Order: sequence, then structure tokens, then C-alpha cells
Amino acid sequence: MMKQPAATPSRFAPLFRAGLISGVAVAAVAFPLVGAGGLGTKSFSTAVATHQDLRTVQPAQTTYVYAADGRTLLTMFYEEHRKYVPISEISPYVQQAIVAAEDTRFYRHHGVDPKGVARAFVANQQAGGVSQGASTLTMQYVRMALRDGAQTPTQALEATQQTGVRKVREMRIAMDVEKEMTKAEILERYLNSAYFGHRAYGIYSAAEIFFSKKPADLTPLESATLAGLVKAPSEYDPASSDQKDATDRRNYVIDRMRDMGYLSSAQAADFQRQPITLKLTTPPNDCVSIDTKYNSWGFFCDYLKAWWAKQPAFGANWYERLAKLRRGGYTIVTSIDPRVQQVAEEQTASRESTGSPFAHGIVLVEPGTGRVKAMAVNRKYSLDQDQNYPHSNPALRGKIKGNYPNTVVPLLGGGDLPGYQAGSTFKMFTMLAALKAGLPLSTEYNAPHRIVSIYPGGGGGPADCGGLWCPSNASGAMSGRQTMWSGFGKSVNTYFVWLEQKVGADKVVALAEELGLNWRTEVDIRQASPQKRKEWGAFTLGVSDVNPLEMAGAYAAVAADGRYCEPLPVLSVSNPDGTPATYTAEDGNVVPVAKGRCHQVFSPEVARAATDAARCPTGDTPARGSCGGWSTADSVRGIVGRPVAGKTGTTDSTRSAWFVGYTPELAAASFISDPDNPSNAVGDGQSNKPIDAVANTLKGALKDQPIRKFPAPTALV
Repeated sequence: MMKQPAATPSRFAPLFRAGLISGVAVAAVAFPLVGAGGLGTKSFSTAVATHQDLRTVQPAQTTYVYAADGRTLLTMFYEEHRKYVPISEISPYVQQAIVAAEDTRFYRHHGVDPKGVARAFVANQQAGGVSQGASTLTMQYVRMALRDGAQTPTQALEATQQTGVRKVREMRIAMDVEKEMTKAEILERYLNSAYFGHRAYGIYSAAEIFFSKKPADLTPLESATLAGLVKAPSEYDPASSDQKDATDRRNYVIDRMRDMGYLSSAQAADFQRQPITLKLTTPPNDCVSIDTKYNSWGFFCDYLKAWWAKQPAFGANWYERLAKLRRGGYTIVTSIDPRVQQVAEEQTASRESTGSPFAHGIVLVEPGTGRVKAMAVNRKYSLDQDQNYPHSNPALRGKIKGNYPNTVVPLLGGGDLPGYQAGSTFKMFTMLAALKAGLPLSTEYNAPHRIVSIYPGGGGGPADCGGLWCPSNASGAMSGRQTMWSGFGKSVNTYFVWLEQKVGADKVVALAEELGLNWRTEVDIRQASPQKRKEWGAFTLGVSDVNPLEMAGAYAAVAADGRYCEPLPVLSVSNPDGTPATYTAEDGNVVPVAKGRCHQVFSPEVARAATDAARCPTGDTPARGSCGGWSTADSVRGIVGRPVAGKTGTTDSTRSAWFVGYTPELAAASFISDPDNPSNAVGDGQSNKPIDAVANTLKGALKDQPIRKFPAPTALV
């Protein structure tokens, strides 16, 4: 058989000019893999099927996370680091360079370049397969949009696999696109979709990663360098040790820019003599990449992720929601206050070193909104545990490292960690339940040193009296006639066990749940069950595990006149177009996801009465009653320098110590405990650390702010 002469571009040009054949028709012979019936019979499952669909396709974009000031960048979340920018914010040199590098006839064709198709036909005939693609910028954009619109792996494969069928489909859609979009719009979408290597998706991240610039500020030389990367990002990566290939490719683009009249010969020659000079930037990604000077903010970031994963507004399940976080291009302004956070960090770090097995943390919540203003702990947020200290649990020492100083365990709340027993801070829930039931602050009881309760005993232990639970006070000085003021101020166990019996332990547990407490251990879940909660007498002494985020949120409700707000880590969440991210509430209303979720748990009079008694532990003076002469944290009022309420809490053998305090503006919960080994007692000498941390943090956080007073109770006194 005589070999047919190779086709040349000139064979097709007259036909194109005459309009007798189209790019799609030529593709049938230009690409050997397309058979006679392939164009019509091939079925695609890709989600994006027409040019109209392309308008709705948005490539993955980076989510930016800021502190409450809207300026301090905490971190980013992304699968593909990309920020969409309009063509008006992209240097004209970039636009010229990408056209010169990828499609010199971009402004003359209508989506498919006849000469390019003809060249591909020649090359593919000679190669016996697809060796040259003839892709215009429009076709490349279509391919990227089909890829970004894919909903399954099969659809993604169909959008990118090297087949003639895919090429023909791109051509058809590209010609339709050119009828609907301007060249500027196509170029804008292309530049925001293209991959430039080095984890840079789109021109914004390419300018940032390679040159630490905005796209509008790129020079002709930098633009040529970036435009040269699109063809083969890894091969031409200028950040590699050998820049020869990258330089050759850049110079090729400069030559094309000169040929197209974008550069003069002198400019081109001058640029080609210059080396590639980079100013590399590595954008942070996720919580572990937070800047070292904000390292402890990683625990707040981790809480933000946990909160996000629970929001139905971002998907049907946690997988979809976290995918939205990494691909949705949101702007999140968090609730964390840089100044308050710094004060909190200084207070925890100065009282317990990062090398201690005892975690000392603090959380601050704003009453009335639930916004979390600070989360600090004496740990470094890091996955690297190579240099961590030995585990504090003797049974695990030598087998695994301890979680200090480096850890990503959610020590402050927001995750699945059970938390720490909070001791007598739970007496607040008993007092609130009693006040809610109508018992006044003056409710008096001659508290003995030990009380035989109505609740089942402790299995023969020291608090078991004939099968009944019989707890005692911490000291004999607590015995005698007490009211809620003095009983709370001195933390009299027997008074609050008696008070709990009057209102019912089940009512106290239910109120704590309404204030945001959750049960995570098997023991707590069993004791809080409807069948057991009436017998959970020890609840008032804080035997349940909780975290400081929950406790700060619960006490914040007392400061907010009984209005409980779920802890909230954000001030605003904006979509890429700047509109608020929203969800549809049960009542059908559309609500911003950043809006507080608040509800009234008890009346303002109950809250004000409880606050009046809660001023006693801090050394403050209540408006209506007497604290009985002494209290458990009487230094707090003098340190804070303004009206303050709160409660201390320690567990058996002081395995953990707590203080939860609040002013009208802020609620703070601090603890010290060993999360690796809860049996490792912190000791009585450590119990003042949470007290001092809360007092000094409130003092620093509220510095220079007007002093606000607590409203005095008018009832329940």
C-alpha cells in the first residue's frame, strides 16, 4: 500500500475560512482515537455537561481565618491554595505572558484554533496517536472547569484523560463558551484555575508563593516566569535547586511576548539576561501551621474546626463540612481577641511551665453572646512529640511519650476529651436549681461536719454510712448555721448536699445540661441517665468530668441574667462573594451561622441572686447578705479591682483544682490537672494557680474599660 502524504495545515485553512468545516469535524480525523461514531455515542457522566453549567462551577478556594480584629491571620484551610481575583486585579503583563505562552491566537479564534488543530493532525498522524493537543486557552479552561465540577472519581477521570473523545467534547463546549463569555472573562477564569506548581493554584497563590506579591504587582519578568510554569509545573519549577529549565522556559515566553509586540527587542534581551529571583512564601494550612508566635492559638483553631464540623449549614456530615472548610473560600473572623489571648497566655505560662505534666489552662467567654475571647494552656500545639517528656502514668512510662510540652489534644474543650472533675464549682448548679425552685438566698441550715444523705453510699468507703452516702466538709470551721451566701463563700459541702436534697439531684443535673454540660465518660453517662440521676447526690460536689469551655459558658449565663449562649468561636463567616454564610432554622428563618444561639434558662432574678452569693468566694461584698466572715478565694476582688463573682473547686486529694469567675463583661474558667494521668494529684500548693490566673486575666482583659456593677437582686433574698 502506498503511504499517503502527510497532511499540512494549508490543506484545512481554506475550508475553515470558507466555513465548510468546523474544529469539531477536523478533530474526528485529527485524533486517531475518535472513531466514526465516537462523537455521538460516547456518554459522559461528568456533572458539568454544557457551557451554561460552567458558569456555576467554582474551583476550590482557600478559607482564611482571622482574629477578632479582622487583620491578624491565624491560618488558612485548603486542599488547593487558591484565591479568586478579578481580571482588574491581575497585572496586564500576566495576561500578555499567558497568551504568549499558551495561545498566541487567543484573541483571533472562537474557542478552537483551526491552525492549531491542523498542526495537531500532522503531529498525531506522524506519531500514530495523540502527541499534540491543539488546546486553546478556552479549551484548557473548559477542561479545568469540567474537572472542578466533577462529583465522582469517574467524572474527574473523564474530564482529564487523554482521549480524542474528551478533546472533541472540549472543542464543542469551548466554541459555545466563546459565544457566551468575553475573552477577558475566559482569561480571568483560566488564570484563577490554572496550576502553577509548588502548591500554587491560580494566579493569586502563584504570585504569593513565588514572589510574595499580589497579582497586580507582578513585573513582566515575573509574569513570564509564572506563565512558563503552566505547561509543566514540576519540570519548570524555579524553586528547585537547578533553575536552568525554568530559565529556558521563561526566556521562551519572553521571546513569544516580543514576537507578539508586548515587549521590545531591547526589553526582551535585557530580561533574558537576568536570573530568576524568587521571594518564596509558604502559606499556612490548618491548625498545625499557625505562626510560632501565635502557637497556642492552635487549641482555639482546633476548637473552631470541631465547631465547624457540627454545623449543618456546611454539609450533611462532618466529611462534607470539613471539605467545605478546605474548598469553600470562606473568610472567617473569629471571636478570639489578640490582646485578651496574650494576657491569658502570659498568666498560664508564668504559673506552670510547658515541661510540667500538669496542664494549666483558661478559657474566657463573653456573657450574652457566647463568643470565646481566649483559650490558653501551657502546651505547644504541635504533632511533633519526639522531644516530649516521659508519660506521667507509671504504667505507660517508657512505652509512649507524654502529651507535654507538644500535643494537639483538645485540652480546653471542643473535642471528645472527657475533661476534668471540677469539684465545688458545681455548687453553682445546685444553688441555681434551688433559687429557680423558689428557695431564697437566706435559706438556712445548721450544717454538720458530716451529713448522712438520702443517696446510695459509696460501697463501704469513708463516705459510706450504712449504705448511704455521707460526705463531710473540708474543715471543721465550715460547720454551723449557713445561708446560700455563706455556704457558697466557704464552700460548705454538707450545706449543698442538704440543699440538693431539697430540690432533687435530677433537677440539678438537668439545669447543668441546660447550661451546656455534656457527659462523656461511661460513669457520667450512666449516672446522668433518667434512671440514675435522682440518686446522683455527689453531683453537687463536682464528680463529673467537664472542660473549661463548658464551665466558662455555663457561668457566663449567670452573668447574662440567665440567658445561656452556646460557646461560639466566630464573629462572622462570609462566602467568597462577601455575603454571610447562613442556615435555615427550624422555624424556617434564614440565619447567619455566626449569630449566637441563646435562650433563657432561668429568670434574671435567679441569676442576680446567684451572683450576689457568688461574690462571697471572691472577697467581694454582696448587695444583700453576709458572707460569714471568710471565703475560699478572697484575694480575687482586690486583684480584679471591680465587682467579681466566682467559685473555687478542688477534687479528692486535689487531683485537680479549678476557679470559675466572672464580671458583667467576661466569664473565665481555669483549671490545673494532669490529663495523661488524672490520679496524679496536683496538690494543695497548686490550687491557687487557677484562682490567680482568672483574677489576673480578668484584670488585664478589662484594663481601661469602665467598671460595671452587678444588678442587685430584688427578690429571692
